[in-house]
Amino acid sequence: MTFPAGYQTDSGYDQAEDHIGPFYFKHEGDAYEFAFLAGAQHCNANQIVHGGVLMTFADYGLCMVATDGYEAESCVTVSFNSEFVAAAEIGQIVTCQAEVMRKTRSMVFVRGQVYAQNEIVMSFSAVVKRLLPRD
Repeated sequence: MTFPAGYQTDSGYDQAEDHIGPFYFKHEGDAYEFAFLAGAQHCNANQIVHGGVLMTFADYGLCMVATDGYEAESCVTVSFNSEFVAAAEIGQIVTCQAEVMRKTRSMVFVRGQVYAQNEIVMSFSAVVKRLLPRD
């Protein structure tokens, strides 16, 4: 599938995200936006997007924001909290926006929301451990 202009994917970086996605991102200035097209493979037995898929997608976005696109460091999630507000359905474009609340030498605190067709479906907050390259 060709995603809307400005979005790209980074397949091959994280095999789990590649398997669950594909997930896309758009980077403009300091801002990131993330998206995927909900398909049958993303749904649970009720034919709505599985909560685990939404959580994985949020984790993808929050880690990208926490590391500025993995330019100089990586990270691992140490804490993740979410609240499901509504359902996302097959055929909808699901988006995510995340923001860094605080960044220390070893941790990054992030929060954000996941939307389907511009309606909020999940809010989240997380803490990630920074993995800086060793000299």
